[in-house]
Amino acid sequence: MGEARALGRLHIVLFEPEIPQNTGNIARTCACTGAVLHLVKPMGFRLTSKHLDRAGLDYWNEVEIVRHSCTAAFLEEHTGCELHFFTGKAERLYTDVPYGSEPYLVFGRESRGIDEAILEARTGACVRIPMREGLRSLNLSNAVAVGTYEVLRQRGFRGLG
Repeated sequence: MGEARALGRLHIVLFEPEIPQNTGNIARTCACTGAVLHLVKPMGFRLTSKHLDRAGLDYWNEVEIVRHSCTAAFLEEHTGCELHFFTGKAERLYTDVPYGSEPYLVFGRESRGIDEAILEARTGACVRIPMREGLRSLNLSNAVAVGTYEVLRQRGFRGLG
């Protein structure tokens, strides 16, 4: 078995994304890095949206997309998986995590993030991206890129040219 295959796939999970342009940009990041994109309903747009096409450009055919009916179904299906919840409410930095062989980086909606009950039940799996005091969050597509490239950095960017 090859070394890159032994590492497993990187998974990007979007809980209830609201802005099609962000999802299109994230899909492009997934295409360029080989990450699997998980879209958890309900979404604030349809996947046929012209904004998605414009943001994702011609990369859509290069992205493996997995759709989930709701957040509860995703969490139940992925019990026991290596989930990392990105939130401004965490103490631990995303760079302090040793990402395993098949991590799932989980991001919440643009307007409200991940539900508080989910975060409270999984405090040990929560991470944050540092930013200036008093500011709430980065743009979702930027946060996904930051987290994705940290996992890839820890893997020595294997499989990327």
